[in-house]
Amino acid sequence: MVDWDVIVVGSGIGGLVAGALLACYGRRVLVCESHTVPGGAAHGFSYEGFRFDTGPSFYCGLADTNSVNPLRQVLQVLGESIEVVPYSPLGIYHFPEAKFPVYGDLQKYLEAIAQITSQGAREYQKFAQELLDLYKGLQAVPTLALRSDWQAIFTLMRYIPGLLSLLPHLGMVQKSVGEVMDRHVSDSFVRRLIDVECFLLSGLKARGTILPEVAFMLGERDRVAIEYPIGGSEAIVAALVRGLQRWGGELRLKTHVEQILVENGRACGIRTRKGETITANTVISNATLWDTYEHLLQPQDLPADYRRKSLQTPAVESFIHLHLGIRATGLSDLNGHHVVVRDSNQDITLPGNTCMISIPSVWDANLAPAGHHTIHAYTLEPYTGWQRDRHYHQKKQEKAESLYQALEKVIPDIRDRVVVELIGTPLTHARYLRRYQGTYGPAIACEEGMFPSTQTPIQGLYRVGDSTMPGIGVPAVAASGILCANTLVGVSQVNNLLDEVMG
Repeated sequence: MVDWDVIVVGSGIGGLVAGALLACYGRRVLVCESHTVPGGAAHGFSYEGFRFDTGPSFYCGLADTNSVNPLRQVLQVLGESIEVVPYSPLGIYHFPEAKFPVYGDLQKYLEAIAQITSQGAREYQKFAQELLDLYKGLQAVPTLALRSDWQAIFTLMRYIPGLLSLLPHLGMVQKSVGEVMDRHVSDSFVRRLIDVECFLLSGLKARGTILPEVAFMLGERDRVAIEYPIGGSEAIVAALVRGLQRWGGELRLKTHVEQILVENGRACGIRTRKGETITANTVISNATLWDTYEHLLQPQDLPADYRRKSLQTPAVESFIHLHLGIRATGLSDLNGHHVVVRDSNQDITLPGNTCMISIPSVWDANLAPAGHHTIHAYTLEPYTGWQRDRHYHQKKQEKAESLYQALEKVIPDIRDRVVVELIGTPLTHARYLRRYQGTYGPAIACEEGMFPSTQTPIQGLYRVGDSTMPGIGVPAVAASGILCANTLVGVSQVNNLLDEVMG
């Protein structure tokens, strides 16, 4: 007798979705988390009265029943919900030559772009319409019906009309956003704008970003509510943990998995840092591709060529994060999201050039003490060259300067308002999130290959998270958890669930 049916290594959103859904399917599930809190890159933390998000800051369709957000579908299955605050516009883009609001509603967004370039607005409309046509086809098949094996055909048969509507767009599914952009857009400003929107989703520009990813983003924000979860990203994590436990699953924190055990080519359990061996029929790794294959497995567990090629997968750079608590006196009508491109003559992917800013206390005042705001700002930062030596503190301050300069575009006297400052580096990511070089996942350009699937060459070992699905956002990792869970149960169980939820 094994101890568990399924052990999930890591409690990121992908791992929690897979674990909670499998518990709902009746499997005995254990989720092991090295950290003191669940959530992986989406966990939150408190410091001197301020509550901070560590990763995701933009959400859409968490509570709107019109949404096809995979995470919302899972929460519905689990019987969980999240309190949200809808808002508009979704943010402000700051370019050196222009500042303008970004609306979810496409018509309003086009009007904002037209204030800068009327030709560009017309071109963007043609570009967006082609993506929205693809979105309409994609939304006809719920993510909850998908699995990553050949038996997917049996769950998809119930959506034949939707699949037929998708047929005209099948040729677009593996294309890059850049191909559609080249067909419709010549305006230099709008081309840079599209590159920025792709970069925010995938860590890559338009030529490297797969088309369905941006089609999903544009479609969702055009037709469903843009929302912030009360309590921040950890409210989402808490809902998934409640769902896991409601259906009989267990979460163990401070349980560092040292090794995934493999016998005769099959995963059979884990060994923890404390020396405990826990057995299972199936193991799901929510660790990155590199951490799973380099650290959690022995080299001989994988075919040598497969392991070598997998470990050569390019990774998205890490980030430097600036978490601030500031005095909010005199700050009225402050928008909660901003993207600042500091130099139009530099590549947007250059570390420090494109800065993302979130001020979630605009929507949820409980995230900061009265009269204050919570700020999370971040930008790309390579892992290479970082070490905890006597220069570490000085280097952190120097690298945070680009974020302060970006923040000054939003709050000119930001430096005088700071009461709490925390700077997170790629080393912080690697240490606390147990992530290879602090990365957010693979940087696989769509013309260079497919993302690895949830399956591995080892029988009984699966993977979920941002190393398995295109995109570094919450919907992508939630979708990976759904595909993995559905693959591990019979078609009839998936269809029964769809009957209950979708009708």
